Amino acid sequence: MNTVRILVVEDDTAIATALVTGLEREGFEVVHAANAAQALNSLPVEFVLLDLGLPDRDGIDLFQSIRAVSNAPIIMVTARGSEHDRITGLELGADDYVVKPFGLRELVARINAVTRRSTSREGETTLLQTLGDVEIDRRTRCVRVAGVEVACTPKEYGILEFLARDPGSVITRQELMDGVWGPQWYGSTKMIDVHVASLRRKLGLSDFIETTRGIGFRLVVEQ
Repeated sequence: MNTVRILVVEDDTAIATALVTGLEREGFEVVHAANAAQALNSLPVEFVLLDLGLPDRDGIDLFQSIRAVSNAPIIMVTARGSEHDRITGLELGADDYVVKPFGLRELVARINAVTRRSTSREGETTLLQTLGDVEIDRRTRCVRVAGVEVACTPKEYGILEFLARDPGSVITRQELMDGVWGPQWYGSTKMIDVHVASLRRKLGLSDFIETTRGIGFRLVVEQ
């Protein structure tokens, strides 16, 4: 049985009641917050379902506040279903994006999928990893080069962290998309190039991330 503690941030009473009841029936421990203030006061939790249409604060702004203090996976649950909104949410670092109306079985499947990916990331890699001058701190999602912190976006950090799980090995574009954007993302893999180029500039190590033409990328680490 699931023991994950989920925070449901939803201002619509009917939707919130149905979600809480359904998720508890599935074995989850559920905490409900009707607004942003209650949501922040309910932390820490192990998972967040975040409605973007809240009465006291923009959901995107709240997402960033939660992400600043918590590494808990976040699924955005919202009526904003345009491609632009989905791209914005995923680019900010949301683990998934679900558009209302949705079925409980679909939502639970997505929660379980995100949880498996997060557990795999934590179980297969060390929390503090050093690769040459680059240090990756998975506890705080911080990257440092020669001791100096580098301000990475969520996707830049995600790409570097994913590549660092198997330094030296070539990771395909699709593997990166599935690991960083999630398997539900169907956009072009070309956007990875933009993030990698920015990451190279920020790290100041142009040869650290190598492009394998037509396949993907790898971290070049001196033995």
